[in-house]
Amino acid sequence: MAKIKRYLPRRPKSTNALHQAPGTVSYVGRKEQVETSLEVIDYNAENFERFSSKTPEDAFKFEAEDRTTWININGLSNTAEIEKVGKHFELHPLIIEDIVNTNQRPKIDDYQDYYYVVAKMLYYKEDGQLENEHISMVLGKDYVLTFQESGGDVFDGVRERLAKAKGRIRSRGADYLVFALLDAIVDNYFAVVEEMSDKIEALEEQLFNSQPNNHTTFEIQELKKTMLRIRRAVFPLREVVGRLEKSKSGLIQAETTDYIRDLQDHMIQVSENIEIYREMTWGLMDMYMTTISNKMNEVMKVLTIMASIFIPLTFLAGIYGMNFEYMPELEYRYSYPILLGSMFLLLLGMLYYFKRKHWL
Repeated sequence: MAKIKRYLPRRPKSTNALHQAPGTVSYVGRKEQVETSLEVIDYNAENFERFSSKTPEDAFKFEAEDRTTWININGLSNTAEIEKVGKHFELHPLIIEDIVNTNQRPKIDDYQDYYYVVAKMLYYKEDGQLENEHISMVLGKDYVLTFQESGGDVFDGVRERLAKAKGRIRSRGADYLVFALLDAIVDNYFAVVEEMSDKIEALEEQLFNSQPNNHTTFEIQELKKTMLRIRRAVFPLREVVGRLEKSKSGLIQAETTDYIRDLQDHMIQVSENIEIYREMTWGLMDMYMTTISNKMNEVMKVLTIMASIFIPLTFLAGIYGMNFEYMPELEYRYSYPILLGSMFLLLLGMLYYFKRKHWL
């Protein structure tokens, strides 16, 4: 039997965080061997600078008030480097703890001088597996920090707009940058949900055509698990975007609030689509069981008709197979062909009757 490939990676264990004091920095995730690296983008309407480094200290020199600095940190397993960044920007110890704990659900915390946002990036990798990556954002007055588990994200469009000064992003502040990053995450939710809808519809068509295979139940179960993962990643983010929209903090400008409101509409739309496809996924198992039941009924129907046809023929053959000496028909020369002809006519008559009743 061919081995079935699993598409859902195991969730990261959180046992490392047990029995530790609040604020203790302990990495909880699957990507233990990822080297910490930084990408820094410093810009304003006229200037743009970008560079990469392995040392957090290289990013600390960008503190000009007339510029916005985006520092993207890849790799969370090296907690010492994460703590350096946190101490430089005076982040609360609980935030640093949450940054390296990839089990955190999407949320937003207001620390007066900055916002801390947790989200989940969903995207399909080249091998077809759905990646669910934990990402943390810190929004300060003129800076944005993003922390990812590893390289690879959905922010290439944002980087391109910054580099080529497309749109209004270079002329806006750090709050608009956070909106742009969240918008890129939500836009990719649509792509992931669309991919899931194609899989659901393909499997639904396969079941509708009564062509399930041996792995159909496994595929349905995997779809159900994937939809639950997507739902857990998307639904809490609605609350995050909603709180950003209603924020009274000076970190969120009034002009940016209009864009965040539009992002909230997108979140509602993608959430509704997820609910629709989730219901369709749960209905696939019922459709599969109905298909299997129909196939079984077809088999039983054929067997029942065959049995019904041969019962009277067996009855006649049983009578004339009895070993009685005095049976008048046995002495007649044409008894045997008459019996065979009667059985044949009876067969045709029963087939005609079944056809009239639409049993065949």
